[in-house]
Amino acid sequence: MLPISGAALKTHLQQVRQTLYQDYLAHPNPQRLLKCWQRTVDQVLTELWHSHRCNRDNALVAVGGYGRGELYPYSDIDVLLLLPHPADAPTIRHIEQFISALWDGGLEVGHSVRTVEDCLTEARGDLTIATALAEMRPLAGPRILPQRLTQSLRQSLDLSAFKIGKVAEQRQRHKKHHNTAFNLEPNLKDGPGGLRDLHTIFWLAWGSGLKPGWTALSQAGLITPREVVRARQQRHFLQDLRIRLHGLAQRREDRLLFDYQTALARQMNFQDSFRRRASEALMQTYYKTAQSVLLLNTILLEQLNQPEIIPSPIALAPPFMRQGELLGTEPENLLATDPNLLFEGFLLLQHHPDLRGFTPAALRAVWRGKGQIDAAFRANPLHQQKFLEILRQPARTADVLRRMNYYGILGRYIPAFGRIVGQMQHDLYHVYTVDEHTLRVVRNLRRFALPRYDHEFPLCAQLMQGFDRPDLLYLAALFHDIAKGRGGNHAQLGRSDALYFCRQHRLPRQDTQFVAWLVEQHLNLSAVAQKQDLSDTEIIQNFARTVGDMRRLTALYLLTVADICGTSPMVWNAWKGKLLEDLYRLTSQYLCGQPPNSASATESRQQEALAILKHYGLTQITDVALWKTVETAYFHRHEIQDIAWHARSLQGRVGSPQTIVRARLSPVGEGFQVLIYSPDRQGLFAHICAYFDRAGQAVMAARIHTTLDQHALDTFQILPRHGITDHYRTTLKRLESELQERLHHWAPLPPPLKSRLPRQLKHFPFQSRILLGEQERDGTRPLTLITGDRPGLLYRLACVFLRHNIDLKGARINTLGERVEDVFLIAAEPLLDPVVQNRLRDDLLKELNQEFQPT
Repeated sequence: MLPISGAALKTHLQQVRQTLYQDYLAHPNPQRLLKCWQRTVDQVLTELWHSHRCNRDNALVAVGGYGRGELYPYSDIDVLLLLPHPADAPTIRHIEQFISALWDGGLEVGHSVRTVEDCLTEARGDLTIATALAEMRPLAGPRILPQRLTQSLRQSLDLSAFKIGKVAEQRQRHKKHHNTAFNLEPNLKDGPGGLRDLHTIFWLAWGSGLKPGWTALSQAGLITPREVVRARQQRHFLQDLRIRLHGLAQRREDRLLFDYQTALARQMNFQDSFRRRASEALMQTYYKTAQSVLLLNTILLEQLNQPEIIPSPIALAPPFMRQGELLGTEPENLLATDPNLLFEGFLLLQHHPDLRGFTPAALRAVWRGKGQIDAAFRANPLHQQKFLEILRQPARTADVLRRMNYYGILGRYIPAFGRIVGQMQHDLYHVYTVDEHTLRVVRNLRRFALPRYDHEFPLCAQLMQGFDRPDLLYLAALFHDIAKGRGGNHAQLGRSDALYFCRQHRLPRQDTQFVAWLVEQHLNLSAVAQKQDLSDTEIIQNFARTVGDMRRLTALYLLTVADICGTSPMVWNAWKGKLLEDLYRLTSQYLCGQPPNSASATESRQQEALAILKHYGLTQITDVALWKTVETAYFHRHEIQDIAWHARSLQGRVGSPQTIVRARLSPVGEGFQVLIYSPDRQGLFAHICAYFDRAGQAVMAARIHTTLDQHALDTFQILPRHGITDHYRTTLKRLESELQERLHHWAPLPPPLKSRLPRQLKHFPFQSRILLGEQERDGTRPLTLITGDRPGLLYRLACVFLRHNIDLKGARINTLGERVEDVFLIAAEPLLDPVVQNRLRDDLLKELNQEFQPT
């Protein structure tokens, strides 16, 4: 007899969960655990149902995953209270007491109270309800009600609309997970290739009049016996992972978070090796499983969703034929027996964009045919030519390469690419595996080439649509990260792989060198733009010498933007885009014979700013008071609009002993721009950062300038950490008044706010690094700091600089997901002493490591 009181029942269920979980770890069998837990819950529900006298005419029915018999330890329990007629007051009271008892006992129950007619009405209007009812299982009460509902449900639904709706639902679900199984922290239930994709197959089978289950699908001729074995293995692996995940999290958790990957790998006997961790081996197994589930899902959904009248095949390029919106062959298995046709099939998909993909039979043949891609296949000039043709097509290049990867073709044809399939990246800013990131870079390049996406990246669109050989950019994208995970410099190693591939494919020497150069240099433009002073003519000259000509510069710029945008939806921002575009334009000017920072360029920039200032009554250079207090470098470190904004904001107040703060919407398109003009004094930067820290503003960039009359002229680009909640004008006024007041009163610096350690840093070691560069011509030294990001980091660093009396001349803030690579320009003279250098380095590392030690 089960304990009835809520606390006792809750304790009992917790003990059962723990016993089942410990037994599972010793003898892992997903089906056995799911059945045991289901029986436990069945017993609890039926006994409570009877004890609460929920009327013998009413039925208690399990629905959804619980009805399907797939109840995980911490899953919701969905039940239907099925009534012969609308509930009266006593029935409602008993039902409420029953549901309360379940919640008091620690069971998270989702319930509905309906008659059979109510259920049929709701099912016709709600796909989720119809799906849940399709998997119902009687628990208690008369069986006649659930039997009646079961018999009526299929007849009352438009089954064709049901199947179309389930496919659309899957499409939306995949979109929420970025349409890829290769996220670094995938959802093994709802993500592409997860358990829900297997459930969708069974739901469409039900909608087609079949019994759910692999045996029924095999008997219907929709799946081969070998595929049945493989499907059961895939389900077993995913169920095993989900059970263990629930046990580790002690709650419902379906995301394979970094927090659990190491423990899961240890439980499942994956071992660390020289090249990869046990968790990486586990995740690679997961990705391959998800890849197979996606393929099976694609095949079976096409078969189960076929129209009643199948169009007659139409010959395209024999032996290929069109079957409705799909591409097939005659005979059906030809792509498995004649792999010479594999690439031809993908080319036809590009030639006919209205084709959605391969027929199920052809897709099975492609999957089997990949095994015949060997060294001889790769060395065949015909295959090499066909692959290069795929890259040169005007349509569907990225789509076809993605299909080739999912079907296992791309990794077989380029073995080095095969080694990065499912390869994890623990650099704190990539959120995809290496292969998925690579294909997103190709996709981004392809989007630049399509006029309908011009609004996303106007300059990239203009450059890409005028570029003579986009196929070489796609090839460079395929190889830019191909050596990740091998150790050493992946750009150098990738260059060697690209050279080998291009030579093997007999590309002209000029094209080969071009692709190899792009792979080798793919990190360079980003590093220069985000870490170096673009107002320094020597920086631009050196970068221009590295690039050599406009064609290489354009290609590198396009690859860089596509690469950054392909790392994570959160990494790109308008400020990064502006830095990259600035470097592109300055280098372009230099290559075209226009030195960017010459005396004539300075005067030109002054005249452009003056053209704006004329609207404010300033018509001559001599009229602008601020310009008399700044040196030439100022005009090259700031944008024309910023120069004009500074001048008009400070006109009549230049040299003032009072602090002046002005704020506006940032011209780059995101966040705010804040100008601080104040008599220069020790600790000013720290006080400014303290305010931004407490105001919830993330500093994206800081330009620090000291005028000839010893005033600080500092400009900050900031972004609200939690979005803009007030009207922007209210925010601007608050920024100006609060910051000006803080700097006026000059109160003691507050302690830094406590911040939580980023979750990724807890589980993957990240060694903070500090690099001190050589003295530059302006008397500063760049100090580069690479560490994990957190709120208030910049303020903490500013406090360290203040304690060491460091004179800060500039800062370039570069945030990459959960990682920062900040560059501070500091006065070189105090750092001539190695002892001072070491003390500063030790103090900075101490500040970082006290909260950034991984567990």
